[in-house]
Amino acid sequence: MYISKSFIPILKDNPSEAKIKSHQLMLRVGMIKQSSAGIYSWLPLGFKVMKKIEKIVREEQDKIGAQEILMPTIQSSEIWKESGRYEDYGEEMLRIKDRQDREMLYGPTNEELVTDIFRSSIKSYKSLPQLLYHIQWKFRDEIRPRFGIMRCREFYMKDAYSFDVSDEEANFSYNKFFLSYLKTFKRLDLTAIPMAAETGPIGGSLSHEFIILAETGESKIFTDKRVFELNTDDAKLEKNSLLEMRKKYEQFYSVTDEKFKKDDFENNVSEKNRLITKGIEVGHIFYFGDKYSKPMGASVDLPGGKKDFVKMGSYGIGVSRLVGAIIEAKYDEKNEVMKWPISVAPYDIAIIPMINKNDNTALDKANKIYLEFEKNNIDAIVDDTDENFSSKIKKMNLIGAPYQIIIGKHTDGDLLEFKEVGKDTQKFKLQAIIKIIYEQKVKN
Repeated sequence: MYISKSFIPILKDNPSEAKIKSHQLMLRVGMIKQSSAGIYSWLPLGFKVMKKIEKIVREEQDKIGAQEILMPTIQSSEIWKESGRYEDYGEEMLRIKDRQDREMLYGPTNEELVTDIFRSSIKSYKSLPQLLYHIQWKFRDEIRPRFGIMRCREFYMKDAYSFDVSDEEANFSYNKFFLSYLKTFKRLDLTAIPMAAETGPIGGSLSHEFIILAETGESKIFTDKRVFELNTDDAKLEKNSLLEMRKKYEQFYSVTDEKFKKDDFENNVSEKNRLITKGIEVGHIFYFGDKYSKPMGASVDLPGGKKDFVKMGSYGIGVSRLVGAIIEAKYDEKNEVMKWPISVAPYDIAIIPMINKNDNTALDKANKIYLEFEKNNIDAIVDDTDENFSSKIKKMNLIGAPYQIIIGKHTDGDLLEFKEVGKDTQKFKLQAIIKIIYEQKVKN
């Protein structure tokens, strides 16, 4: 992509209405545009990052055997009345009527709808477990939407649902998602800590929030620093292995403020290991047994002719919110430098030629390098404008490609000025640069 042909409407300064890093950067670099309070259009740069995050989320769901479906954004009120949540959910639910005067709603979540799908199709325990997920827009009418996409009204979310024959099997499914979330966030270069949390309007008896540390987070967290040393790379999709993996985390005190008890914290965590800070929720998982299956009649035939209601869990990741969460974790606000993880970067590398009006040498070289990257499936962006060099560097630092090639007066022969953002410039030949980027992409 060439800057001159791209739709990247960069602003000179941070918008005054943006108070946190992610909101500032996303507006300034043209990733989003506000449509109305808490509702945004996603422009090419932001949409590209979000779709890459979605791809990683999908891959990790598929690895644990979850099957993708797609449910509508608009739901009937009848199934919510069956579950008993229609009146209880509150004003965050956007309720509407169609031309036939039927009560409808814009889905804030999908427990009822997926239970209805399940009960119409699965009748025997032999078909269990079932793990279903979809990635779809949601709407919750926040009373005070703020912080851009971090607390908005319309958002893009992966929500999954498990159906099992018993509590034991349901815990196995729960632990599969627990592991898949750890792996997902690791691929996004985020350290997300699972913390015991309240179940809220979803309900149930077991819940974990996955939190990344951030000063701008709305969740106050209390944790044992040793939790950051854990590694689950050796965990396998087997009951005992997954159970041990979860126990590793649960041995260390880690809770959000909703479940915090001062005595428990001080009795279980030594003073040197105590960490009290803020964080951003990037995922939330719940186990709620037959909370929905029982009132909605979602049962299966068991051996011996008996029937029982299936045991369910739900598992959410805010795909659009993760764009902002990564910015909060990675953006250097002081120096105005963003470095996206290569797994989700809008571009793998930026090519920045110093262009003189009467000399196209640098631009010609940039074009040749761009074509070579294209052949090797490396996504590059070239600043082919005639802006001054410092403005180009500033612009590319905001866009956040993790690598840069600078073509200027110090470029000599086959050696190119190459740098990883945030590190010193080095000189490499083009094929060596291709190898570096390729190896990083494969690793992530």
